Amino acid sequence: MNFSFDPASYGPEVQAILALDGSGGRLLPLTRGACSCAAARDALKATTARVLFPQSRAPEAALSGLYLYFSCWDDAHQVAQELDTPEGSYWHALVHRQEPDDGNSAYWFRHVGRHPIYPRLAAAANLPRWDPMAFLEVCAQARREPGSDGERRARELQRLEWQMLFDYCAAKPEPV
Repeated sequence: MNFSFDPASYGPEVQAILALDGSGGRLLPLTRGACSCAAARDALKATTARVLFPQSRAPEAALSGLYLYFSCWDDAHQVAQELDTPEGSYWHALVHRQEPDDGNSAYWFRHVGRHPIYPRLAAAANLPRWDPMAFLEVCAQARREPGSDGERRARELQRLEWQMLFDYCAAKPEPV
């Protein structure tokens, strides 16, 4: 998997928050759990998306991604469900994939359409194309095999997907 995630590129405040648990390299669980870091959740609650991501493409979507990174499922869901954008739908799909509610996740993936990160995600994962519905199945199978190579691979791909989507949302939009 060839993608370089650099938490410093999102500014010192976001970098400091990510540093509270793995600096963006944490393997997220495949199933909803408790927030991994109360300090991170508190830091996110104490600010706004516009403060954290003042020049980003999709600040609220990036905030949803930060909540999801720290497994703050309810917070990630609350932010994502308010966003009527492909990025909001994508985070919403990821939240429901972790719930796990694969039917609801598939519904939101259909709202995403062909997202701009899919080609890069497929290339970094050494796949011919990125198919979020197929990855739903991979995650479902991996949840049935805790501790397996399949679970490890699914979690690594999920981290890569999180990193790329977060990077897309948090980055400055390219000039038109």
